[in-house]
Amino acid sequence: MMTTNRRAVLGAALPLGAAGMGAALVAAPGEAAAQVASGPRTLFEVPPTTIPVAGSEMRFPVRRIYCIGRNYAAHAREMGSDPNREPPFFFQKPTDAIQFVAPGTVGDHPYPPLTRNYHYEVELVAALKSGGRNIPIDRALDHVYGYAVGLDMTRRDLQRALGDEKKPWEIGKSFDRSAPIGPIHPVERVGHFKDGAISLAVNGTVKQSSDLKNMIWSVAEQISKLSEAFELKAGDIIYSGTPENVGPVVAGDVMLCKIQGLPDLSVRVTPPLA
Repeated sequence: MMTTNRRAVLGAALPLGAAGMGAALVAAPGEAAAQVASGPRTLFEVPPTTIPVAGSEMRFPVRRIYCIGRNYAAHAREMGSDPNREPPFFFQKPTDAIQFVAPGTVGDHPYPPLTRNYHYEVELVAALKSGGRNIPIDRALDHVYGYAVGLDMTRRDLQRALGDEKKPWEIGKSFDRSAPIGPIHPVERVGHFKDGAISLAVNGTVKQSSDLKNMIWSVAEQISKLSEAFELKAGDIIYSGTPENVGPVVAGDVMLCKIQGLPDLSVRVTPPLA
């Protein structure tokens, strides 16, 4: 009686696209390891950027960080622009600019190099679970997974100097730890934020105080506008702009950020890294 080769039968019985999977299922441990080792390998490991999801063991993977500029009328005026005339504009930070700070703690935030005028900007952050191109405003919030409190830290002197020279001011915005953030809270728990108090205090003195309803461009409008220029995808986060009265901090200062409906975010500025 002829003995049937079980591996051959499995491979033949599976569809063409699954034949390799069938072979892997019956491969000996040594063979499986060899198959894995023969695949593409990277030169080194680059750790992913993730943000904890509140009340869960899950983490939100960050694909891109978008930020909108001058999205509160009073802040636009203090920065020298006319909020009634200018369309929204956006810039990006690198994903590894994220500095996660857990609620109930005070995160140590080293004063960055190259600046003598380091500014705070408290912001609502929207985290996307899906995306697309040319998203209509009335469907934009369907793409939001959740919200967080964030800080858009800025080397203001570098930003202004480069702006005066008509050069990109990325170095003023996009640097290490320039995006402190708290945990992401899913929409099903906190809802969408169309209004609510937003504030920032330094050493107990309130510096920024406004309401989310004072945004020139709502979160839905920001998503819609961004999707005209970029294909948005799951993992994108949007820093939605800061109120007026931005200002400097120095080593030793403690910032306390508040958005109604979310836990506070607290950060202490520490001396520059050696």
